[in-house]
This record gives sequence, C-alpha cells and structure tokens, in this order.
Amino acid sequence: MRICIYGAGAMGTSLGVLLDEMSLEFVTHNRAHAEAMNQGGAIIEGALTKCAKVRAKLPSEMNGQYDLVILAVKQRENRAAALFLKPFLKENGALVTVQNGLPEAGLAEVFGADRVYGCTLSWSAETVRPGVVRVTSETGFHLALGAYGKGALLNDLAPLFAHAGTLTVGNLSELRYAKLAINAAFSSLSAISGLTFYEIAKKHRSIALALIREVIAVAKANGCRTLPLNGHDLMKVFGGKFAKLLLPYAMKNYKETRSGMLRDILAGKRCDVDFVAGAAVQAGKQCGVPTPMLERAVSLVHDVENGIAEIAPETLRLFA
Repeated sequence: MRICIYGAGAMGTSLGVLLDEMSLEFVTHNRAHAEAMNQGGAIIEGALTKCAKVRAKLPSEMNGQYDLVILAVKQRENRAAALFLKPFLKENGALVTVQNGLPEAGLAEVFGADRVYGCTLSWSAETVRPGVVRVTSETGFHLALGAYGKGALLNDLAPLFAHAGTLTVGNLSELRYAKLAINAAFSSLSAISGLTFYEIAKKHRSIALALIREVIAVAKANGCRTLPLNGHDLMKVFGGKFAKLLLPYAMKNYKETRSGMLRDILAGKRCDVDFVAGAAVQAGKQCGVPTPMLERAVSLVHDVENGIAEIAPETLRLFA
C-alpha cells in the first residue's frame, strides 16, 4: 500500500512517526522540515520519544498515485489541497482527514463520499524545530476512525491506524462531534486567553462548559445518540450536574497544551476557528439550534486575530 501524509506539520508528523509505516511518505510545504526529516529522521518528543526513518518531500516532488492519502493541512487550504491531491489518489483509494471540525462534506464534493473517511486524534503536538515535534498532552494516543460514505475500505484502514495507538471504529458523526465539543471550547478559549486547556478548565469552566453543551445540542439535533471520546461518553460526562467538577479532571492531561490556533495567531497567520467552532455554528443554523456562545467565541478569536482584542485571560470577560 502506498501512503502519504499531506500536511506533515506537528500533528501529521507525530501521526506518521506513530504509524511507522515504511511505505509512508511525508509531504510538507516546509523545505527545512523535509530536509531535516530526510537527514535525521522524524522525531517526536514529550510523552513518547521516538525517531522514524522517513521519506519526506515537497508537494512539487509528488508523483504517481497513492492508495491512501492522510490529510493534515489547515482547513482553510482544504479546497485547493483536495483539487491538487485528486489526481494523486487512486480511483479505488481512500482519503482520510485527521483534521478537526467537520471537514468531510467539503472533501466529498471533490473525491466522492465513498472515498472519504475521518479520523480524530486525541493528542496535541507542536513543532520544536525542523524534523522535531513535541507531544504536549499526556493522554496517550487514541484515534477514532469512521466512514463518511459506504466505508468499503474501513476494515482495511483500521489495522493501519491501530498501529498508532488505541483505535475506536464507529459512527463518524458521533466521533466528529465528540472531538468538536472539546476543540470548539478549548482551542477557541486558548486562542483568546493564551491559557492552556487545563488552566481554562480550572479557572473558566463555566464558559468552557457552555460551549461544550452547545456543541452537544447541535450533535443531538443531527442524530447523535452518544459522543464517544477516549472511552467516555461526553453527553453523560458533561450533561449532568457534576460537569463543572469533572471538567478540570477531564483536562488534567493537557497542562502544557495551548491551541494551535493561538500559535497561528502569534505567528501572524489566520487560524482555523471558522472551521472548528465555526463549523458547529453553521451546523446549528442548519438544524435550528441556537449557538450564541459559540458565535461569541468565533467573533472574539477574530478580534484577537485583527488586533482588536488582546490575547489575555481578561478578554474572556467579554463573554459576559
């Protein structure tokens, strides 16, 4: 099986190292990162230290066709990336997106529903230097895989992704909304405040829980009966009266994790909030579920991006 990870940044690189598949190619726009991986291997540090010999290349160096393309680029690049990748994916191949949010529908417009699969990843990571990625969470490595269409290749894909950690195979919509509930809340609030996920869970749990519950309401309206994440049902965990007490415990393994959106903003880049919390807002509008807190979160992240609001814990007071 010929495989590539397209968008081998922090998360793509860490996944590739965990898969440790000899037929896997790392594709990145970052020339220095590609050269470092080719010379010294791809390295992950943090919760696990591992180095894998890899073949890394730039998009311009891709050739032939792949049985499997794993998509890990920023979602604002998705349409262009999909159109670029389409000739490289075999007609009977699969595209698996490991992005956050709800990216499958847009990808299905290019590849067709039956070739599109989604996989959520439990850990967080950041690039330390070219060739080296640090895992910033202590959750272990959990993955959840599902099919957007008929899923004819699901049983073939599952053993591969199981190499990277503990794998759950299930209903893609439920898996997606489970991860979206966490990302929409904590990634957005981290981008606004500069705080880690754990600090948010301890000091600003009311706001975080309100965002999570809005995503849960949207998920229910879209037919989800459970939201499985790392062995827990988020509907039960965050739907009960003890949710505020449970939130810091649930996020205790993210003491060093700050949002990738925050890193993008600090680097002067546009972040993916419209495709994370914004995806939940759009899904809510389609099914008639109000999402005022999520809409406020998206707006505040854009204010931070545009220099209107400061990245600081005090900015969270603007939710009031």
